[in-house]
Amino acid sequence: MFEAYGVTFFAIAVILATVLVQWLIASGQKAKEQGAIPGTPPQQQGHESFIFRAWRTHQNSVENLSVMLGTVFLAVISGVSPFWTALLTGLFALARILHMILYYVIATNKNPSPRSYFFMLGWLANVALLLLTVGHLIGSYL
Repeated sequence: MFEAYGVTFFAIAVILATVLVQWLIASGQKAKEQGAIPGTPPQQQGHESFIFRAWRTHQNSVENLSVMLGTVFLAVISGVSPFWTALLTGLFALARILHMILYYVIATNKNPSPRSYFFMLGWLANVALLLLTVGHLIGSYL
């Protein structure tokens, strides 16, 4: 199984590393804030603040992480095509990285913003993999 899903596992490692990097950046930036209190949102609540954007980038990734990891887990243990599992997991990883970069460099309240497109790309990759997995499971029991 490891060989068949090796690319998928690598993509998961990239996703996890991305969240860890975001955590480090968000924590480091927030710690520089005068009067910062650990475990609380940044004091500056707006996209003009890099501290806020770094914190939201990390929070957004954490919000998406459990669903994607659960979807990948189900796909792998149920035997969904390793090609499609790797492709969609890799697409999610790439979309999260591009979302992060755009959120860091573009301070905008515009909706949709450029980062929104990559959020949606990652979301669609997750939904597509979940639908493939559910279809595979239903097909296995019919």
